[in-house]
Amino acid sequence: QVTVVESGGGLVHAGDSLTLSCAADGPTSALGWFRQTPGKEREFVGALMWNGMRTYWPETGSGRFMLSGNNAVNMVWLQMNNLKSEDSARYYCAASLNDGIVQLRLPTNYNYWGQGTQVTVSS
Repeated sequence: QVTVVESGGGLVHAGDSLTLSCAADGPTSALGWFRQTPGKEREFVGALMWNGMRTYWPETGSGRFMLSGNNAVNMVWLQMNNLKSEDSARYYCAASLNDGIVQLRLPTNYNYWGQGTQVTVSS
């Protein structure tokens, strides 16, 4: 059992930057970020695989977001720049324990999820 905890959400203005933190209390192979708004499917934001410190982004690319992480403490940070109202969502961090080749863009390939942190961008 791995507990995943997100933090750093809040209310910001359009154009601001915000960094979300994700901490896992056990060993993982990757930590990923998703976001979701009411009535919509969970959307892949980005992921960091510890093996090789590789980052994965949606097919549209990283855009205004950056990922960093520290394997020693099982934490990743999602830096979001020039935030827009459409970035408003609940952001979830998830842990994958799969050491094999996995499609990290799919939420089904994650084993444990946090409760999420709300990001609201006012225009």
